Amino acid sequence: MTNAILCGKIGCSIENHISKFYQTISKESVNMNNNKKTIPIFFACDDAFVKFTIVSLKSLIENASPDYNYDVHVLITTVSDDMREKAKALEQDNVKVSFNDTSAYLELMKSKLPLRDYYSKTTYYRFFIAEMFPALKKAIYIDSDTIVQGDISELYNHELGDNFVGACHEQAMVQVEGYGNYCEKVVGVDRNKFFNAGIMLINCEQFRKNKVLEQFIDLLQVYNFVVTQDEDYLNVICKDRVLWLDQRWNTEMFGEIPFPAEEFKIIHYIMTSKPWHYEDCRHGDIFWKYAKMTSVYEDIRAILENYSDAEKERDSLSADRLLQTAIKEAQRDDTFVARQKKNNCNEDRKHILEKIEQYELEGRFDEDVEDDPPGRTIMPGEVDYTQKKLSSKIASKIAFSRARKYLNSIIKNKTLIVKEIKGIENFRELTSGAVITCNHFNAMDSFAIQLAYEASEQKKRKFFRIIREGNYTSFPGFFGYLMRNCNTLPLSSNLGTMREFVKATDTLLADGHFILVYPEQSMWWNYRKPKPLKDGGFHIAAKNNVPVLPCFITMEDTDTVGEDGFPIQEYTIHVCEPIYPDKTKTIRENTASMMAKNYEVWKEIYERVYGIPLVYTTKKD
Repeated sequence: MTNAILCGKIGCSIENHISKFYQTISKESVNMNNNKKTIPIFFACDDAFVKFTIVSLKSLIENASPDYNYDVHVLITTVSDDMREKAKALEQDNVKVSFNDTSAYLELMKSKLPLRDYYSKTTYYRFFIAEMFPALKKAIYIDSDTIVQGDISELYNHELGDNFVGACHEQAMVQVEGYGNYCEKVVGVDRNKFFNAGIMLINCEQFRKNKVLEQFIDLLQVYNFVVTQDEDYLNVICKDRVLWLDQRWNTEMFGEIPFPAEEFKIIHYIMTSKPWHYEDCRHGDIFWKYAKMTSVYEDIRAILENYSDAEKERDSLSADRLLQTAIKEAQRDDTFVARQKKNNCNEDRKHILEKIEQYELEGRFDEDVEDDPPGRTIMPGEVDYTQKKLSSKIASKIAFSRARKYLNSIIKNKTLIVKEIKGIENFRELTSGAVITCNHFNAMDSFAIQLAYEASEQKKRKFFRIIREGNYTSFPGFFGYLMRNCNTLPLSSNLGTMREFVKATDTLLADGHFILVYPEQSMWWNYRKPKPLKDGGFHIAAKNNVPVLPCFITMEDTDTVGEDGFPIQEYTIHVCEPIYPDKTKTIRENTASMMAKNYEVWKEIYERVYGIPLVYTTKKD
C-alpha cells in the first residue's frame, strides 16, 4: 500500500488537532528512578474489561526485572474511579500506572470507525500511541486478555531497526485454511507473514515518520475489513516491515502449541478462549494464579460462575460466524487485493496515457509507450518461417487450439467485445495473397483481426503475423508461447535471419496466404487516431505484386470497467477495399502510393465514425 493511496485529507485533519491534544496528556515517559531505563507499556480497555487488564498487569509486574522502571499507560475513554484505584494499587517504586483518555482522538474519528457487535473502540487505541507520546522511540502494546510469564524487558530490548513493529505470527491464519485464504485473498498478506496485533513492540519513530495513524484513517475510507479489523489494517500498513519475534512472546491459546507451558513468555487467550468464561479454558490455571493476587479476583470469579449456557452457545456461534465471514470475504470479486490491483493498473494506465500525450506532442509516433521485454538476436535457421518441419506444424496446431480456447473465454467474459465487422466481403473476395494492415492499440487487436479472417471463410489460406524480435524471443507466459507458435513471422536484428524472413514472406504471399502488418510500427494503448505509417509492409506488397487490405478498428466505451480501471472497449472492425499495386509504377512508387492511400482510408473512417477531424498535437519545428 503506497503513501500515494493512503495519505489524504482526513489524516491532515488529525494533524491539525494534534498539537492542541498534546496539552491534555503526558508528553514523555516519566522516569521514577533516573538511574534506570524506563520501559513504556500500553494497555487499552473500557470499564468492562479493566478487571482483566489488572490481572495481566499484575503478572507482568511479578515477572519483570527490577533493573528497569515501568511506565504503564492504560488507554481509555471511561473507567470508574474504583477500578482506577485498584489498578494504581499495583504501583511500586519502579512501576507507575496512569490512565490516558483517548476521547479527543475518537471524536475526530468517530464517523470513520466501522464497528461490529463483538468489537469495541478500544481495538483502535494502539494506533494513537506514537502520536499521543511524541517523545517515545518505541513502546510495548499488550492486550488485556494476556498473562505475562516472561521478563517484559527482554521483549522491549529487541532492536527494531526500520521495522514498524515487532510481533508474532497469527496462528489462526497459519493453522486454519479459511483464515489463511482470507489473509492472502482479502488483506493481501501471506498467511505465514500475518502478525497478531495483540502483543506488539511498536517503533514509534517509524509510526510517526511514515504517518501510520494517517494511513490507517485514510485506509478506513478505502476498505472495511470485517474479520480482525484493526489487525487487518495494521498488517496492510506494516507489510514487510515486521521484526518477527519468538512465538513464545505471543502464545495464543489456539490450535497446536509447539512448546510446553513453562516456556510461554506471554499467554494470549484469543477469541472466545477466556478463562473467566470457561472452567476448562486451556492453561486457565495460570490466569487464575495471578488473578488471586489482585483485588478483582472475586469479581472475575463471579463472571465465571454466572456465565450461562446461552452465552457459551453464543460464543460458539460467534466463532463459527467469524470463520464463515472470512471464507465469504475471500470469495468476493471486489476484495481489497482486487481493488488495489485495479488501482495499481489504473495508475499504470494513467501513466501510459500521459506518455501517449507527450509522444504525440513530440511527434514520436513510431515509438512504443510501453517497454517491450529485452530480447536477444534471432539467429539464422532458428525460425521455421514457412513451417516445413513436422514439429513446427504440430506445435502450431496445439498452440492454435489453446489460443482458440482463450479467445472463446475472453469473448464469453466480455474482455474482448467485437460489435460488428463491416466490409467483410472485401476480405472474402481476395483471390491472391495479401498484406493486411491494422491500427495497433491493444494486444487484443490481433485477436479481433483473427475473427475477421475467420469470418472471411478463406480457410485454404493461412493467416500470418509479423512481430518484433523481442516479442518472439523473450515475451513471458502464455502470450509469449502464442507468439512463438501461432504463425508468427519475427523480425530480426541479424542480416542473415532477415534474408530468411524476406524469402519466407515472398513464398507465403506467392502461395496465396495473408500477412498481418502493423504499419504504424508502435502500439499506443487505446489510441483512436491513425498514426503516420511506415513503408515496410507496403514494400512487401509492392515487391510481391499483391494487394494491401486496409483494416481499421474503431472503438467505443462500454459500461463495463476492466481490471485496469478503465471501460472495456467495444470494437467495430472496418475491412476496406483492397489497394492494388499499379503495374505501370515501380516498386518504390507503388510502395509510396499504397501507403498514402491506406492512410487516407484510415483517416476517412476515423473522421466519419468519431465525427471529428484528424488533428495531431505535434509541435511544428
